[in-house]
Amino acid sequence: MNKLSTLCIALSACLGTVGCTSKTTDATPTAAVSNIEFLAFGDGGYHVDYPKTKHISNPKNEQQFIAAELADWLEDYRPRDEFDHAPIYIYPDTDIATEQGGAQAVGIAMAKLCESKNCQFAIQLGDNVYPDGADADDGKDDQKRLYDLVYAPLEPLFLADPNLVVYSALGNHDWKSSRKGVALQTQWMAQQPNFFMGENGYYSYKMGEPGNDVEFFVLDTNMLLAGQTFYEVPLNPDGSEGDLQQAIESGTAELEIHDEHEGPQNGEDLAQLTWLEQGITSSTAKWKLVYGHHILWSIGGTKYSEGHVLRKLLMPTLCKYADGYIAGHEHDLELLTDDCSKFDSGNSIGKLPLIISGAASKMRGTHTPFAQYQERQYPEYDLLWSKSFVWGFSHINLDNQANKLGVSFYTTPRDLSGKVIEEGHFSFAKRTR
Repeated sequence: MNKLSTLCIALSACLGTVGCTSKTTDATPTAAVSNIEFLAFGDGGYHVDYPKTKHISNPKNEQQFIAAELADWLEDYRPRDEFDHAPIYIYPDTDIATEQGGAQAVGIAMAKLCESKNCQFAIQLGDNVYPDGADADDGKDDQKRLYDLVYAPLEPLFLADPNLVVYSALGNHDWKSSRKGVALQTQWMAQQPNFFMGENGYYSYKMGEPGNDVEFFVLDTNMLLAGQTFYEVPLNPDGSEGDLQQAIESGTAELEIHDEHEGPQNGEDLAQLTWLEQGITSSTAKWKLVYGHHILWSIGGTKYSEGHVLRKLLMPTLCKYADGYIAGHEHDLELLTDDCSKFDSGNSIGKLPLIISGAASKMRGTHTPFAQYQERQYPEYDLLWSKSFVWGFSHINLDNQANKLGVSFYTTPRDLSGKVIEEGHFSFAKRTR
């Protein structure tokens, strides 16, 4: 019996911004599946054929490229002996270097994993289209761009299971060019049987049979951040966070200014927060999972200011009602928890799992001094596991017999073979009643 014939996917009436889709309801299952199993990957929309403008306008050879990477590494007060970089790609008939992307290798690896593990669907955690989203001012055709960056890396999955659907979130790179670019991506996905995204960028959907189901709440975290005023504060040489007021006075604090088109219109950021709170509060699903592009905590050392902002916006709701939060943004694999002690946890039980799976095409390193600082400074925070400078993804299992959330992390090597390497498995008791 194949996976489709054993799969029970019930896409219920969705909340607020999106209606149900026939992409999953056309199949008539012959048997119910008690557990819910899916892939989670993010930041997969990078390919060397779509480079950042600076890599072409200010080209570097391999030695210069690595030297620039090292300079950035040391500027952030990272240990020299921990420096690494992604594999280098040289454009044909030139000496221009850039980082090699791993999206195709990750797509192959996910398809291989799904030969032995059940993959009922997948969630895509944003930054689906690098570097500037659709509608980028680079003279390239957007339909081809979307195919090359979004569909093509996942084609091995769709060849193995033509009915697999990827439920996508938006990231900051998807928002780079314009609102038209966001709309182009959303409209393109609406025409693809293997992709789904709510037309407003945030939406909910259910999977599983009633009583053993999960409701996902997909956030547009870029919109939430664009509605806030905050500063990026540089780290101190020892890896600790700088004092905000001192950084403002010294001129080292950088006010986070979003492009005008990213700014919320007619209070849509506040509407999203209200939608999330009302939707997850009234959800009848057994499991409630929330995902979006940006992190709440991480050890990368560059996204912590965004984390501070989003925790204030989201944690009161997540701590009380969610069984976990899944993100990308950091180009690595991480597993953390927050014990919710700084927020009214209400009916919650146990720590909130925070899964980061943002290594689907790019690599990033850990900031070890910053990670150690966070462990000392924030008793509510705990880093359970991480893997940096890798390409990879995760597989999540909602075990309805044991009432546990399981997450497994996988990487694939730099040789682009798509080999699957299992890195670790972790399990959490269900949090919410």
